Amino acid sequence: MSDERPERPDVEGPDSAPRQARRPDSHPLEGETTEQEAFEATGDRHLDDTFTDAEPFAEHDDAELDLGDATPADDTGVEAQEGPVLETPDEVVADDDPEGEPLEDEDDLDEDDVDDDSVPPPHAIDADPAEDEQDDPHEDPDADPDAGRREETRTRSAVAAALAGSALSTPPPDEELRDEPEDEVFPLHGGPHEESSADHHNGDAGIPPAGGEGSAQDRPRRRGRWALLAAAVVLGGLYVGGYFLTGTRMPADASIGGVDVGGLSPAAARAAVDEELTPREGDPVTLTHGDESFEIDPAEAGLALDVDASVDQAGGARSWDPRDMVALFFGSHEHAPALDVDDAALKAAVDGVAEAVDVPVTEALITFPEAKPKPRAPKPGLVVRKGDTAQLVQDQYLVQTDPAKVPTAVVEPAVDEDGLERAMTEVAEPAVAEPVTIEVGDKDVDLPVTAYAPALTVEPVDGAMAPVIDPEKLAEPLTDATTGIGKKAVDATVEIRDDKPVVVPGKEGVGLQPQEMAEKLVPVLTETGDQRTVQVEAKVVEPVFTTEDAKALKIVEKIGEFTTEYPHAEYRNVNQGRAAEILNGTILKPGETFSFNDTVGERTAANGFTTGSVINNGRFQDELGGGVSQVVTTTYNAAFFAGLEDVEHHPHAFYIDRYPVGREATVYFGSLDLRFRNNLQSGVLIRAFVEKSSPGGVGRTTVQMWGTKEFEVKAGQSERRNFRAPATRYDDSDDCVPQAPLQGFDIDIYRTLSKGGKVVKRETNTANYQAAARIVCGEEPKDD
Repeated sequence: MSDERPERPDVEGPDSAPRQARRPDSHPLEGETTEQEAFEATGDRHLDDTFTDAEPFAEHDDAELDLGDATPADDTGVEAQEGPVLETPDEVVADDDPEGEPLEDEDDLDEDDVDDDSVPPPHAIDADPAEDEQDDPHEDPDADPDAGRREETRTRSAVAAALAGSALSTPPPDEELRDEPEDEVFPLHGGPHEESSADHHNGDAGIPPAGGEGSAQDRPRRRGRWALLAAAVVLGGLYVGGYFLTGTRMPADASIGGVDVGGLSPAAARAAVDEELTPREGDPVTLTHGDESFEIDPAEAGLALDVDASVDQAGGARSWDPRDMVALFFGSHEHAPALDVDDAALKAAVDGVAEAVDVPVTEALITFPEAKPKPRAPKPGLVVRKGDTAQLVQDQYLVQTDPAKVPTAVVEPAVDEDGLERAMTEVAEPAVAEPVTIEVGDKDVDLPVTAYAPALTVEPVDGAMAPVIDPEKLAEPLTDATTGIGKKAVDATVEIRDDKPVVVPGKEGVGLQPQEMAEKLVPVLTETGDQRTVQVEAKVVEPVFTTEDAKALKIVEKIGEFTTEYPHAEYRNVNQGRAAEILNGTILKPGETFSFNDTVGERTAANGFTTGSVINNGRFQDELGGGVSQVVTTTYNAAFFAGLEDVEHHPHAFYIDRYPVGREATVYFGSLDLRFRNNLQSGVLIRAFVEKSSPGGVGRTTVQMWGTKEFEVKAGQSERRNFRAPATRYDDSDDCVPQAPLQGFDIDIYRTLSKGGKVVKRETNTANYQAAARIVCGEEPKDD
């Protein structure tokens, strides 16, 4: 077979290659369609469209082309025109195989077999030969020199139509019909038709497959697919358009922190928000709890307005979220301003509020003063919900109109009053009913109730009241009660020698281990008789507070000191000297809280105190421990300047001028106490001493705090205000003490704590002094 192909294979000529075509007047093969029938099958379709939509056919040099299955679409088409036909014998292809070779079916054609060059170009085919023939019925073909050429062209067109009809006569396989989407069938027209690759494949555009019902049945389904595809394209276009629309204007009826920005451009919205909210950036957020009010400074709390983020989150930025697209036109949209938040600073501000509001829960408790059970009723506590408070501060910032209440939560005690009552009868009373027998080798020692009662409490453990013994508090009375067993251990301590702190090492002993005794005592406290016995062995006893413990406290320097003076009175020398003696040498570990009442104890004669003048019910009167408040005031100021955390202090009812105004404190056992917490990294040693007064002279009380210095402390005060005038009272009782009047007033005391020159904390405490009435001993004069 030659590799060269004629440029016009359908045109007869000396260079034309043999073709597989039969003469019009030859007899068709069995099942074969003639050229005339193929031409009629095209109906009134334009030949150029028909040819263009036809599937390419194969050219074979040594096989005949099968045209036998072509079925005319209808019989109403234009009749085949009469005229000369190509009768050149050279066009008839002889069958080299006398037996006849099976004709190659159209479906068996490979893509490689198709030769597009075998198809004449569309402009070479007459669009409507019948119409051309009827242009002039009286025209003499011989008179027209071009008539012969036109007739030849028409003949070639008829042959091409026949071949195209044969190629289209066999429908595509069902798989192709199912897989290919249906194309619209467009009316044929008189010009060249540009076909797609899909048209080449199945011939749907232009001429539908003849004789097949499959494509007709599949058309509704194909049209549905096209409808879905069209809908998807439309929705996709709307979605993309919505994305580009967001960010160009703000949503309908939108506001930011009360500022209307609906429908504005993002730039205009930013300008509006900046104009309205930026001037409010310095306004504090006010929180309330009961009668207390707290103002949160935005700068100190780390709050600032972010204008750009406010506009973006309110719809000023592009978004793929369909809800943001819908919001451009529908709905009402209120947004809080976006903030820059320093979480650490905000937490510190909330912690400050919590310190003032929190009320610790009071758990049920049974203690054993003088070896007798004493119950303490449980009470609910109250805590600030810090996370909610932090969020509330952010929500109220820039938009607050009224003070907001601090969010709090009630904390219920672990054991209620019924549980406390049961513990009194089932645990506490049996625990101190009789001594506990201790068996040490061949010795039996009775441990008296007074030896372990100071270390014993009954408190909530896993939701129920249970006995608990503190080994540290048990150590000393245990040793004192078992002097016949071993040798007492000595605790390490820190002393001030030559104005320097010195660690005094502890010493080991031999005796009962406080920890072991505490663990073995607890189970037998509710037992009686022989069951109320524990067996232990005497061992080397380590000091409760070791030398290593003392060194680890890093008590190396003086961090606070204060001295007050008092006029001579012997009761002051006694009471202040005794309080200072007990107080001296007290060590606070980091995190521990000091209590004056717990440390010094009740001011009784048995504890070394005498009667002196105290303030009670707004007037001076004599009671045990009078004058101790001087030690309390001195201790408070030493802790104040050491930077220790104030937990509880109470100024006197009215001002006593030998104390620093507003920066003084008093105590009353059972109700008023002085408490402060060691908030330093080091331990704190309290050193206290009194220089006693003599007649005509003054005494001095000094309290020092030793540890490792962390803060530089400065004190300040406001002007006195809210002055209150004193009244006059008459007292005709035998114990009347005359009293001069004192004016009442209020004053604020400031404390500033700094580290490395940077302020880390500011505090304000207010002292409210009552007016001290003028007391006149005797009956009130009667009006004349």
